[in-house]
Amino acid sequence: MADRGAGGTGGTGGTGGTGGTVVPPARRRRRRRIPKTLAWAAVTPFAAWAMARVAGLERDSLTIQLMTGTPYVAAASLAPVLLSALTRTRAVTAVALVTTAALGLSVLPRALRSGDPVVGMPLRVLTLNTLFGHAEPEAVMDLVRRLDPDVFSTQELTPGMVEKFQTAGLEKIMPYQVLEPEWSAGGSGLYSRYPLTARKNLFEAIGHNMPAASMTVPGAMPVEIVDVHPFPPLGRQVYDWTAALDALPSAAPDTIRILAGDFNASLDHAAMRRFLSRGYLDAADSAGEGLTPTWPVNKRVPALITIDHVVADRRVGVNAVSVHTVPGTDHRAVFADLRLPPS
Repeated sequence: MADRGAGGTGGTGGTGGTGGTVVPPARRRRRRRIPKTLAWAAVTPFAAWAMARVAGLERDSLTIQLMTGTPYVAAASLAPVLLSALTRTRAVTAVALVTTAALGLSVLPRALRSGDPVVGMPLRVLTLNTLFGHAEPEAVMDLVRRLDPDVFSTQELTPGMVEKFQTAGLEKIMPYQVLEPEWSAGGSGLYSRYPLTARKNLFEAIGHNMPAASMTVPGAMPVEIVDVHPFPPLGRQVYDWTAALDALPSAAPDTIRILAGDFNASLDHAAMRRFLSRGYLDAADSAGEGLTPTWPVNKRVPALITIDHVVADRRVGVNAVSVHTVPGTDHRAVFADLRLPPS
């Protein structure tokens, strides 16, 4: 009996006479959520940018210049989407998604070709800002020989640059000209393989010289070419820049108008989009090259923004567009292989 009693009180020291050890349940670690305030702080600037871009709210010099960075902002807007998802808050996530969608729809189509290459009478257009006539003439001539343009639109064309082009042999390749050179950024000029007739009073040229000319291309509708170069939107020049883009001629039913040059504007500017809405298309945008930057080049920083354009009547087909770096200037040349509708 004594032995049984001893056995009944023995064991391993557990409770209830079960002989086991009671182990408390492990505590579940709580995941730390991203604070809502941090997520809203990240999303709000992108949402404001998207609203300004879609509604065209840029007005002063600073906001107009900042708006050229929209492609980069669109890419960066993906970060707030991921951050907002970690908050598991529907409102902030929804705003982040709408913001990214709005910016993406504004930017991504420029990287996609709209339509197939077309047939028709070819017209090859080249444009280059020569930076006060400092572009290397031999490099320009190499580009002309290689691309074989029918029209060459130049900006910041100085009398000295005209002489250099003449010495380099440009007039032998493109003998027809409408030139308005100046010893400043104001000079511009058109060179062509086809005969040119200066078009006076086609529009009010606000800013630098912007010569215009009519041109007859065999088998095609009448063509007018405009060399575009408004003031940059800096300081008080913002008003002249806006007025210059608004003053450019609209598309005409009986003439094919092509405008090429340094617009000092990107497709993210409301003033540029307003101009295009008057019957035009941007050739690079149509060819899927609309995100290729054209300025600045030959600098310590890479090219960042797209402000040089070839713009054409919507009836014109865009076969191809390419962008080329030329030594001596801070702008890239833009080449557009266009197809004109028949006469």
